Amino acid sequence: MPNTTAAAGQATGPDGDLSHRHPADDLPLPGAALDEIAARLAAGAEVVGVGESTRFSRETFAVRDQLFRRLVREHGFRALALQDDPVAAAALDAYANGGPGSAAYALAGAWRPWRTAEMAAALEWVRAFNRDHPDDPVRIFGVRPARARPADYEAVLAFVRATAPELLARVAAHLDPVRTAHETAEHVQRARGVHPGRPFAEHARDALALVEPLPGADRPGGAAERMRLIVEFHEHSVAGRGSYAGEAEPWAGAVVDFRRRTGLRVVYWDGLGHTSAAGAGLGLASGAGTQATTGSVLRERYGAGYVSAAIGFHHGDLGVVTVPPPAADLVDARLGEGAPAARWLDLREQDVRRRWDGPAKVRVVSGVYTPEGDAAEHLAVASLAAAFDVLVHLRRASAVHWLP
Repeated sequence: MPNTTAAAGQATGPDGDLSHRHPADDLPLPGAALDEIAARLAAGAEVVGVGESTRFSRETFAVRDQLFRRLVREHGFRALALQDDPVAAAALDAYANGGPGSAAYALAGAWRPWRTAEMAAALEWVRAFNRDHPDDPVRIFGVRPARARPADYEAVLAFVRATAPELLARVAAHLDPVRTAHETAEHVQRARGVHPGRPFAEHARDALALVEPLPGADRPGGAAERMRLIVEFHEHSVAGRGSYAGEAEPWAGAVVDFRRRTGLRVVYWDGLGHTSAAGAGLGLASGAGTQATTGSVLRERYGAGYVSAAIGFHHGDLGVVTVPPPAADLVDARLGEGAPAARWLDLREQDVRRRWDGPAKVRVVSGVYTPEGDAAEHLAVASLAAAFDVLVHLRRASAVHWLP
């Protein structure tokens, strides 16, 4: 079992503690540990899923970003898959491959959790790498299907204003509340108590009924087509479906299709509830049972060629919420014992697997998280080692820096 050089008195290795930050760039894990983790993830992998327990922590993002950089630099990975749609991902890919503007501008149309200074820095790094490797660049693509975008609402309203101004107020009354879901998802609005009441999919269908009969609405790319995208967006949201299920097959299919077309090895960034290599149950979705994940579909497709890493933390102030130490029955509590700054486990090591495998609950801090419900905010898996090949656990987390 390899040993990582560290300060005197510091336990190291795949089941060790690493209790000081990198002196150069203040990472929760030393560079040598990140090198070793990346090498283990890369060995034999076609797709590496790197999931975070939260999208609000700069430290968990930093670990994921640094692992990605090493997978690119040292191990030949050349694609980054993100939870976003093709249009948003294409803007990021264009910027990463020398397009005009800034990283912040490229991220302006991305899914809200990606719009951070940390993500902008990651995008700048990809752009610099691609500038230095013009014949072997990193590509960025999205796993979500095409969906409605904020511009679609504006286009529909502009069409109604020009074609049937007497209907404008009625159409706007349906679209104005539902377009807010592009900033804060409908199910998150419900959890935070700021939802206006009526389901957004119903508003969208009513707006479609008003727009569809108008002269010229059915032109290709016209108002009716845009309204159908808006309806589909809200019907297929978590709130519209009434569950978190139903995304795994198409999202995994996007990764498989990209690899089939390009042959590139892929790093997939998402929440650990999506990257888990085994089906899981969400404690925050009571009664939903075990559901397929994107990672579980990729494991079925690639076998050991899909490798899953999870990055979690013990406690911290994430800006949007202060997260307390985890409930005793969460694996995060056991991982945090002894108060190391960080630790990592390779669950494929026989002795490590023997000590850590079994049914487990892994904390998830999503947009609907509340400290009062901490014990229920988890991902439940029948086998920790089946779900995740490598675990990285950080003692303390702090907030990402949101872009303006």
